[in-house]
Order: sequence, then structure tokens, then C-alpha cells
Amino acid sequence: MSTVTEQPTLQTAFAAELKQELYLTRRLLERVPTAQFDWRPHPKSMPIGKLAWHMANLTAFLELSLQGPETDMTTVQWPTAATTTDELLSRFDVTAASVQQAVAAVEDEQLHGPWTMRVGERVVGTMPRTRVLRTLVLNHLIHHRGQLSVYLRLLDIPVPSIYGPSADEQ
Repeated sequence: MSTVTEQPTLQTAFAAELKQELYLTRRLLERVPTAQFDWRPHPKSMPIGKLAWHMANLTAFLELSLQGPETDMTTVQWPTAATTTDELLSRFDVTAASVQQAVAAVEDEQLHGPWTMRVGERVVGTMPRTRVLRTLVLNHLIHHRGQLSVYLRLLDIPVPSIYGPSADEQ
């Protein structure tokens, strides 16, 4: 007798993955020292505080895409940048909770629907919301998490385990 395993919806699969990636991201952000917010490993590199702030706000792209068929980025009001680790974590916690609520409420059909990002009259691009979630949010967050883990290593701050043990957490 064979059993048929029901596949999760796209929304359910994305919600679980998002939850895990947000958890891992917060573990890194917790280690960004307020006293080092202006530190950068190279003159062309982003300061650690700016990088961490960018990461804290990335999930907003998915929420913007769920608010309508297009978003003009010139109308988006971003909060003032954090100046402390506590402010950074507070912002991240708000955006993480908000995006998880948004994903919990979305239907698969809406995730497949298109969203356009524009800056004034200039169209930056149109893509399905699944791509917004995967590329602008998850992949982008994972990319910057890699950068942040290198920054922490260079500052001799213990790097948490991410997808397996780190040299600091065996």
C-alpha cells in the first residue's frame, strides 16, 4: 500500500525557510558591537553598522511587494539608521515579525503574481513575488550574512554557527 504525502503550499514552505533564516541572521546581528559601528575592513567596504542596518531592513521588500502591484521607492519612508546594537536588534525584530505575519497571510496565487519596483518614473524591474522573497530577501540576506561573519572574524568577535559549527562554536 502506497501513501501519498501531501506537499506543503508554497506559502508554508517559504514561511518555514524564512523563520529559520531570520533566526540565523539575528544570531549574527546580536554580535555587532555598538562601539565598532563605523569600522570597515577596507575603504571600499560598507561600515559594519551600515551593513547590519541594511540587513535589518531587507525583509521590508517582501512586505512592499505584497502591498500592491508596484512600489515607487521614492515614496518609501525608511527609519533613521540605528546607532546602537539594541536599536538595530529592535528594528530587526519588528521587521522579522512583520514579514512573518505577512507571509502567513499570503496565498500562493499572490506569491506568483508580479510586482514592479520603480524609482519615480524609472522601472527598476518587474518580477513575481516568489522571486522577491527568494532573491531580494532570502538570498540577499544570506549574502550579507556571509559578509558580516567575515567582519566579525576580522574584529575577533566569535562567529556563531550558521549551517553547522563555526570555529568558535563546536
